Amino acid sequence: MTRKTAVLAMTAVAVMLPFLSWAVLCDAAHAQSPGAANYELLTPSGAGPFPAVVVMHGCDGINANTRRWAERLVGWGYAALIVDSFRSRGLSNVCNRGATLPASVRAGDAIAAKDYLRSLPNIAKGRIGLIGFSHGGWAALAAAGSFNAVVAFYPWCNGRVPANTLVLIGSADDWTPSQRCSGGANLKVYSGATHGFDAPRGERTYFGHHMTYDAAAADDAEDRTRRFFAARLGR
Repeated sequence: MTRKTAVLAMTAVAVMLPFLSWAVLCDAAHAQSPGAANYELLTPSGAGPFPAVVVMHGCDGINANTRRWAERLVGWGYAALIVDSFRSRGLSNVCNRGATLPASVRAGDAIAAKDYLRSLPNIAKGRIGLIGFSHGGWAALAAAGSFNAVVAFYPWCNGRVPANTLVLIGSADDWTPSQRCSGGANLKVYSGATHGFDAPRGERTYFGHHMTYDAAAADDAEDRTRRFFAARLGR
């Protein structure tokens, strides 16, 4: 596998994995705007053009589960662009103050990331999706109208799920209640699952909310996500 490098606003840092190239990117023009997000791009081996998915992290920033999902997407044949909405804004965690960075602002980050992907020669410009988790899922819902396909894990819903969006959420989520999401064939509520059900960590209380891994729900959500993107992004 060839090492992928990029020099935009900063020198790319490549992390070598068996099936992908990784570059830490910051679009020079985008970076000139105060508070602009930073990007991390992962691509499958080869020249492309690849369909792509923008990845929006949760309220605690980019974590192991964010990267796990990005690597999973690459394994399915997509380029994955992780959007860091926090670092350039001096934030690290908004889990107890989510409105500090509203969904509308992070939706703007997602749309700017899509525009960045469309500028790359190895990306299939008409086949770009979006996935978000918790706070990032809230942002994904806000940006849904700008993407071909959207997957939102345990987002803060505000009514009906858009037709191009798959929402995956637990019935025992005491942080972003599933009852706030309504209608649509693409709403899946997992019985007994909590917030963060797909992250393989032990049972815990985080900012007063109960969270635990649910292997059955996580496996089903992974399969639904793979099939949803394949049907709409052509992979």
